[in-house]
Amino acid sequence: MTDNNLYPTNTHDQHIAHFASIVRIALIDNKIDKKERKLLEKLARRLGIDKLEFKLILKNPKKYPLKSPVSYEERLEELYDLTKMLLIDRNPTIDKISLLDRIIIGLGFHLNNVKKIRKEAIKFFLKEPDLEDFKKAIKKANPMKH
Repeated sequence: MTDNNLYPTNTHDQHIAHFASIVRIALIDNKIDKKERKLLEKLARRLGIDKLEFKLILKNPKKYPLKSPVSYEERLEELYDLTKMLLIDRNPTIDKISLLDRIIIGLGFHLNNVKKIRKEAIKFFLKEPDLEDFKKAIKKANPMKH
């Protein structure tokens, strides 16, 4: 067995898995509203998800397995996208905060930094940051050598 089989790195597969995770968050309330749909369409374009893939993922997002990103930058970008969808209505409820904690942990951030990362993520999405500002804030809350 080669290293390639042990560690799949297909970028498109990673994007599909990430997009399916975002769709699962959008469907927490069993529907996708206009704001969520608009964000999903924008993210699909950015991630290279074609129209057929988009429809299939919307129909059954649980069909696509979760794949944690390897690089720190990719984890930050996925946290940004997932948090943006989770807080699209700018209403950080207890359930959403709990889910955000699980997302942060699932993306491989250190357990000791979960509360700080969550606080920064919520603070930023209540004022609509861009991705680069978000990365800087999370790196400050979760310092590590890059």
